[in-house]
Amino acid sequence: MCLILFAYKAHRDYRLIALANRDEFYDRPSCAADFWPEQPQLLAGKDLQGGGTWMGITRTGRFAAITNFREFPPDVKIVGVKGERAKKTRGLLTCRFLMGTQGPREYLEVLSPQANDYTGFNLLLDDGRDIYYFSNRQNELSLLTPGVYGLSNQLLDTPWPKVAIGKTQLQQKLAKPSPDNLWPILLDQQRACDSELPDTGIGLEKERLLSSRFIHSQVYGTRASSLLFVGYNGNVNMLERNFDATGEIDAVRQFCFAIE
Repeated sequence: MCLILFAYKAHRDYRLIALANRDEFYDRPSCAADFWPEQPQLLAGKDLQGGGTWMGITRTGRFAAITNFREFPPDVKIVGVKGERAKKTRGLLTCRFLMGTQGPREYLEVLSPQANDYTGFNLLLDDGRDIYYFSNRQNELSLLTPGVYGLSNQLLDTPWPKVAIGKTQLQQKLAKPSPDNLWPILLDQQRACDSELPDTGIGLEKERLLSSRFIHSQVYGTRASSLLFVGYNGNVNMLERNFDATGEIDAVRQFCFAIE
């Protein structure tokens, strides 16, 4: 996943509201969000190449999401640039937490000494009580306090334009956080001005391409957009739109359940 904007304990009705875009090569096989037959408690999309997931939630209220940390080198397999691959699949980090019973802090304390076995990542973990953030490019465990946050392919709340503007728009929509009000935040294709672009080593043209919240190119782009609402009453509502290689919607899914 390449962008997640979320409001944690910032709305009277919802403990968590999350908006996420998953950007990936169109030829990388994956499954849309669903309850996994082999793990019926788990609702998530599935990366069929690596076996992991970029975001998921369980019927018991465990939530996890991961984004790649953009760097060049070694994280060079992006937008057609080929290079080294991760030693281990980062998407398994979310799965292991979601399928396990450890609290987020305990899980991350075990992971931390092994974190450099993976290429750069940002990880959000929530057990229904606390949300923790961890990046192996910072190697610090952060317990999040209530607020509005943004995460892309740098550290949490790094003020890249799509993160900073997205956070502002989410904050403004919290008065009425309906799907109709939140989808446009994820579907915005406006690119940042060159003067606002980061320099992550991938070149100006690719920085421009990746600066919008919704991305589309010939080989790489936004494959799925997701909205997640977790109420204080335990009700969960997850909506997902999947996109084909032309950038058009090819599937819409919705799941509602009560946390056990």
